[in-house]
Formats: sequence, structure tokens, C-alpha cells
Amino acid sequence: MPEKPTLDGLEAAWVQVWEDTGVYRFDRSKVREEIFSIDTPPPTVSGSLHIGHAFSFTHTDTVARFQRMRGKEVFYPMGWDDNGLPTERRVQNYFGVRCDPSLPYDPDFTPPEKPSRQQIPISRGNFIELCERLTVEDEQAFEELWRRLGLSVDWSMTYQTIDTNSRATAQRAFLRNLARGEAYLAEAPTLWDVTFRTAVAQAELEDRERPGAYHHITFHTPDGGTVEIATTRPELLPACVALVAHPEDERYQGLFGSTVRTPVFNVDVPVVAHRLADPEKGTGIAMVCTFGDTTDVVWWRELDLQTRSVLGFDGRILAEPPRGLTDAGGLAAYAELAGKTVHSAKAQVVEQLRASGDLIGEPRTISHPVKFFEKGDKPLEIVTTRQWYIRNGGRDEALRERLLERGRELDWRPAYMRHRYESWVGGLAGDWLISRQRFFGVPIPVWYPLDEAGDPVYDRPIVPGEDVLPVDPSVDAPPGYEAAQRGRPGGFTGDPDVMDTWATSSLTPQIAGGWERDADLFGRVFPMDLRPQAHEIIRTWLFSTVVRAHQEFDALPWKHTAISGWIVDPDRKKMSKSVGNVVTPMDLLEKYSSDAVRYWAASGRPGTDTAFDEGQMKVGRRLAVKLLNASRFVLGIGATTEHLDRLDAITEPLDRALAARLASTVDACTNAFEAFDYAKALDAVEAFFWLFCDDYVELVKSRAYGDAGEAPAESARATLALALSTLQRLFAPILPFVTEETWSWWQEGSVHRSPWPSPILVTDADPELLDTAVALIGAVRKAKSEQKLSMRAEVASVRVTAAPETVERARAVLGDVGKAGSIGEVVLEAAEGAELDVKVSV
Repeated sequence: MPEKPTLDGLEAAWVQVWEDTGVYRFDRSKVREEIFSIDTPPPTVSGSLHIGHAFSFTHTDTVARFQRMRGKEVFYPMGWDDNGLPTERRVQNYFGVRCDPSLPYDPDFTPPEKPSRQQIPISRGNFIELCERLTVEDEQAFEELWRRLGLSVDWSMTYQTIDTNSRATAQRAFLRNLARGEAYLAEAPTLWDVTFRTAVAQAELEDRERPGAYHHITFHTPDGGTVEIATTRPELLPACVALVAHPEDERYQGLFGSTVRTPVFNVDVPVVAHRLADPEKGTGIAMVCTFGDTTDVVWWRELDLQTRSVLGFDGRILAEPPRGLTDAGGLAAYAELAGKTVHSAKAQVVEQLRASGDLIGEPRTISHPVKFFEKGDKPLEIVTTRQWYIRNGGRDEALRERLLERGRELDWRPAYMRHRYESWVGGLAGDWLISRQRFFGVPIPVWYPLDEAGDPVYDRPIVPGEDVLPVDPSVDAPPGYEAAQRGRPGGFTGDPDVMDTWATSSLTPQIAGGWERDADLFGRVFPMDLRPQAHEIIRTWLFSTVVRAHQEFDALPWKHTAISGWIVDPDRKKMSKSVGNVVTPMDLLEKYSSDAVRYWAASGRPGTDTAFDEGQMKVGRRLAVKLLNASRFVLGIGATTEHLDRLDAITEPLDRALAARLASTVDACTNAFEAFDYAKALDAVEAFFWLFCDDYVELVKSRAYGDAGEAPAESARATLALALSTLQRLFAPILPFVTEETWSWWQEGSVHRSPWPSPILVTDADPELLDTAVALIGAVRKAKSEQKLSMRAEVASVRVTAAPETVERARAVLGDVGKAGSIGEVVLEAAEGAELDVKVSV
């Protein structure tokens, strides 16, 4: 026990001890009933961790530590989410390169020492090597911070979402989806990010408010009349395939079934009826284009309309006019648009409409929500592409209802978070698009045969056997073919796409648990006990994991899910790298200590957004320092481990009262942790701790030193030892470093492998004795403080008036209160129904 205990250096010392002794090493010999398995969120390895990561991962760690102390063998691996767009963007910026799949692999390539904005094109193979190189560096930094924070992870069981094991697992799951008809290839309208040139799934969308303008333009009827429509996207006029109005809109009854001619481009399009047309929006009749938004897609599909595509994958107007545009004037007008961006094309079409007289008045500016890729900077477009999908209930009512049932089977903490899941599943508009036109990811494990003309036969995909996974169709040849047949008529071509990152992350229980790789381990940990995560990815990570487990195992992937909130800045805005208001945790860990940061994190209620607050970290540091000093005092006064076996020595009324209060605290903490409510557990133990330090210790200090005789002293020492041992274990899940340090001063082994405090049986104890004693000594302290006297100053007399039962409690604790308050005379007066009243004469 050090002469002057300090928090400084505890993290480095104990992290090394824990690693050397394997305190958190998973013992796989335990049977499933003895194991608590956690599906740990793999953080995205694309830069640095921020305080929000420390916040939510601390929550998970408190649960892991509690379950370990409850006797469970905790399966708690750490994953790294390496693949996907964030890693690619980081590599592009870090090394000054961009991927060009048409280039050959260069085994001697070295990235420039000083990257420039003019990114160097490199082959896909070279690009992937740089991705792998940078993610390894990031992972090392992440692990260092996680260890410093005190995560009780088994660091021998890490995984990556892009390593050989994860690629094989993701490809195996996909092939089984394909075999069961749950995965399919389709050519369809697709949400498309023109910057990254990749498809985007519904779960990756976000609405952003953007300025726009309504343009009122006229279409022409065969009898020489006009129909006025309002649109925010006049640049899509050459892609118009119909006008649509609500079937009950009286204004357009005479037009249904007829055709009108588009202005400028002179194409005849039908006027049709559909229930989604809003009579209150614009003029009540809308232009259907292929495609301006998702409603256009619904109308196109349900009304069986033509397709006139005008936008390319780069977001520019295609050079080739759309089919159906044959009028010479219309072709000339289209030629003026070819190659322009959407913005430039809009301005050009507006000028053309002015010139033709079909623009009514001037555009009316508005602000409206526009769909973006959550990581993108430009509005999404809709283009027709061939993509892979997995069925998720978006177009299958029976599957949707089954997935809703899965949500009801899952234990949600907090319970109200289930509504977010149900809202998402109920609002699905289509199946899960899983293919991405990127480079660093899990390849779609499919090839296509080429016909005699060298064209892919998409409805006859070639798949590998599971025994050869993982495969890369851009490099490997399919079964039955030679590498020389790639790209040749009668040969094959590989699918060029990779899977959406969620298509791999949705398999984290299978990846970490060793599905089809380590059957023994998988049988011991799956289905897992807990999925901890943030609330904003219920629609992505949680839902997609439920989908994959339902399809493969007809089961939930876990029993419970614990949802964390966000960290918000003082303006109540979410901390985000993109917003630029994030705080990195390492400086905070060094300034306040890891235990102090964990204290702040554990103070946040489950599922609730929490403000970043260094003030709470200061409180946490004060608490940790107090635990150091309190432990040193208790052990210095003569409390020992031998006292833990002598509960019969606790004989004094005040001591028994404290033991009874401690018992209720243990129950409260246990129940809270069982409900995954770490914040409630912290509230309970912290309240008792300050009562113990500020009041009880001061009340019994004199007696513990032997001033009242040996038996009363032993009663105090046994109570102090019991309280300290219990407090160290109750705090251990939240303050792992200071509890391990103080535990080591008098106990063998690690506090984190010690049993959670069991119920303390204290009979014939009156917990209210403690309240009475605290009230009495509090009144004495207040009187001394008001008289500006030392707390050691003697008090002439104290007169106590109270109800008879309270007077009897006061009589039982007079010895300890008198010593602690240096009181000369105490007068007790009983009065029926009287409130406790203490008058102090100093």
C-alpha cells in the first residue's frame, strides 16, 4: 500500500498485468450455459476514435465485467470494420492515389512521399494493398486507446471485416442466400451517388434541406390546349414518360387515357391516374420521369411506363438521345444538353422553355428535402443498373411480418427502442441492395459465362464451392474454366462489384463465433447474449443482422440488445467527424484518468443522448481519488481479510445498520446490471459510497481505533472491511483501474475475477439507525460551521427532540455520535409525532 496513493500510472501498470496474467482471456472449455457472449460493434477503421466511441464502448464493458464477476465466462472479442467507402476515401487522401481497375498490378509501386491533390491512378491490386497497410496502422492505434480505456476484451480474439475469415464467411452466407432464392440479380432503377459512382441502399439515405425552385411549364394537348404542371427538375423533361394525376381529381378526368406533347422535345406521353398523385401539390398533375425520385419509380413500375434514361453514372446528360425522341427540333434541343451536369442542364432547359413560350412566369424558390448518400456531398440520382439484392421484407409481406415478430422476440433495452425497428421494417420500400461499385470490400463470388458474341449471360451465374472460399472473381477463374478464357467469347467474366459493408457486418456473430470454421466455438457462443450498439444503426446493423440470422438459422442472433445514445455538444448537436465538433478521448484519459472518463460515460442513461461534460469527469476523478484514500484509511485502521470471515463480530447497532444498508445497495446494483442499466447501478453504489466515507467512517473512526474497547473496535473493523470489499467489487465494472489497485493492497488475485457481492444477511438490524446518526452528526457539524469553529471543537450540549422511536435510535448511536462530534452532554426528549429536532450549544 503506497504512502501517497495516486491515480497516475495506474492504467499502464494494470493493462500490462492484465495482459500478462490473462485476466480477460476467454476459456472456451465452458459449456453454453456458463458463457455470456457479446456481439461487439466493430468500429470503422478510417481515422481516429472520438469520445462517442469511448462513451458507448464503456457501457458494453461495464456489462461484460459484471457478467464475468457473476461467474460467467465472457466471450468479448473486438472487431475492426475495415472495408468500404470510409477506408477508400482515407487511403485516397492519405497516399494521394485513386483506383483505376483498368491498370495492371505493379509489384514495385511505392506511394509518393508527399501526396498531391492530383491523385495518381493505380491498379485495384495496388490500391487494396494500401488499404490493408493503412488499416493495420489504424488498428494498432485503436487497440492502444481501447486498452488505455480499460476494455476487458480478449485481445487474442480480434477480427477484421475484410480478412480471409470474414471474406469467406460473407461469401458463404451470400451463396446460401442465392441457393435459397433469397439473393437475386436484377436490372432496376437504383439510387446512385454520382461522386463515388456507386449504388446506395435505402438504409444509407438521409434527407437534407436544400434550396430549389418550382417551374410551371405547359404540355400541349392534341386539340391545341395546354396542361400546366409544376416541377423542380425541368432538366429531366427529355426523360418524361407520362403525366399523372389522382384518379378522383375532377380537373383531369377528361385527360385520362389521352396523350399530351412535351414542350421543347415534342414527345407524345400518356396521361394516367394513380393514387399517389397529390391533388394539393403544385397543379395536381405531375410529370413522371425516368427517374427523378422514388415516386417516379413506383409510377413507372405500377403503370408499366416506358423508360427514357438521360442521366449517366457520372451525373451528366447522356450523349445518346433517349428512345422516343425523334422530332428534329427536339433532337437539336437535346444536343445542347448532352454532356452537361444536372445543374447546367437545368439552366439550359429553362432557357429553352422561355424561348418556346412554355415557361409560365419565373421559377418560384422553395426549400425542400433532397435525398443524399449519408457519406456523399451531392444529391442522389436514380439510374438503371444491374445489382444484387437480398430479400428483406421490402416486397414480401409474409417475410416482413416474420421479421417484425423477431423484433418482438428480442429483449430491447430500453424497451421503447423496439419502435424504431418496427418503424423501419414497416416502411421498407424494396429489398436490400447489397452490391457496390467500389474496390476495397468483399467481392461478389460470382462469374458469368460469355456467349458467342462475348456478352455476359447474367441468368446463368457460375458460383464456387464453399471449400475454396474466399474467391476474387476479378482474379480467380471459375470452376471448369481456365484463366485464359477470361473476357473471351465462350469464356467467362467475373462480377466486378463488392458487397455493401453491412452485408459483411451483418454477420459479426458468425464471423467472431467461427461459423463453419470452428463448430465447437460457435456452438458455445451462438446465439449470442448481447448486441450493444447505437440507436441510429438499428435500421442498418441490427436489422440486417436479424435478417441474416433468420434466413440461415431461423433464429435471432442474440437474446438482448442494449442501445446507447449519442454524445451531443453544448448545442445538443450530435458529435460527428463530418460536422467537425468531435473530441478525441486520449487527452481526456490523460488529464482526468480512464476511470474518470468511464464514470462520465456510465452516468449516461441507456438509450439517451448525453452531453459531453468535462465537469462530470472531474467528479469521476474525485470519486476515484476518494476510493484510494478511503481504502488506505480502512486498511490502515486495522481492517483485514480475516475480518471478512467474521460477520458475527459485527455487533454494534450502527455497524449492523450500515451492513443492512449495504445489503440493499448490493441488491439495487445487481438488479440494475441485470437489466443492463449501468447508470442506475452507478447511482446506487455512489450514493452509498459517499454516505460511507463522509458519515459512517467519521462516526466509527474513534471506536475503530479502540477507544471504546476491543469488541466494539472489532465490530467497526469487520464492518469497514465488509464495506470496502463490497464497494471495490460494486465499482469494479465502472472504475476498473482504481478498484484493481486498491484490491491488490489486501486481496489475492484480480478484483475482476472475484465473485460479485452476494446478498448480505443481516438480521435484527435497523437501517434507519444510520439515518438518525447522520442527522445528528450533521446538525453538530452545521452548528460548528456557522460558528466558524473547527470540526474538532468540543460541543457543550446537544438537545434532541423527536418521536419516541427516533429517540431510541438516537440513544443506540449516542456513543459514536458523541465521540465523532466531541459532544459533552446529550439530552433526549421524546414527544409523540414530533419531527427530529436537534439544538446544539457550542
